[in-house]
Amino acid sequence: MSTSPDPPRLEPPPRRLSTPRAAALAGVVFAILFAITLVLVRIRMPGRGADATRWLQSQHGTITTAAILMPFAGISFLWFIGVVRDGFGRYEDRFFVSVFLGSGLLFLAMMFTATAVAAALVSSRNTLTAPAAHPEVIELGRMIVVSTSQTYALRMAAVFMISLGTIWLKTGLMPRLLAGLTYLLALALLIGGDTTKWATLVFPAWVFIVSVLILVRSGPAAAMDPDSGYALTG
Repeated sequence: MSTSPDPPRLEPPPRRLSTPRAAALAGVVFAILFAITLVLVRIRMPGRGADATRWLQSQHGTITTAAILMPFAGISFLWFIGVVRDGFGRYEDRFFVSVFLGSGLLFLAMMFTATAVAAALVSSRNTLTAPAAHPEVIELGRMIVVSTSQTYALRMAAVFMISLGTIWLKTGLMPRLLAGLTYLLALALLIGGDTTKWATLVFPAWVFIVSVLILVRSGPAAAMDPDSGYALTG
């Protein structure tokens, strides 16, 4: 008596991945952690000609805390980039997206470098064999932190904002008011980034606004474009 072969097992069809809108909270997390890191390291750092050695001795605990927080801020920023890019949908343009991604990653790399140098200065307090060279090492490290975080990273943040504002303006995925505000803040970073320490807080504040707006516009009651992750502007 022959037995019929078992019917083939049907595998469930693959499902398309979709970005959860709650992932936009990553931008809020980044804005908070990054602002804290900037306050702990950059805002409290003395200016040129000040006693950098005394600053390092009095702030080594806060610098260590900032070095611990910065990787988590960076991870949140990568999630924020992913959420924003997912919102482009079929309106994505390879030229502007390349500038958007490149400037965002360069900004993050610069901030990682600045924070790592500040953390290395803290570690050098007990490792240098020539105490007389310590002030010079601290001053060199301070200048690297300032140049990397304020001169270069802020410029990359401004390019990141300009490219994103241009995409929003050309596609209409986000309100024109937000695109215009993005251009103004980016211009302020490009021109006045070196004039005040507080200019570094412009970028996390902007990310916070964008993240909150994405969360609001992608709520259950929002009319969604099926080819875009953002709510329709109406």
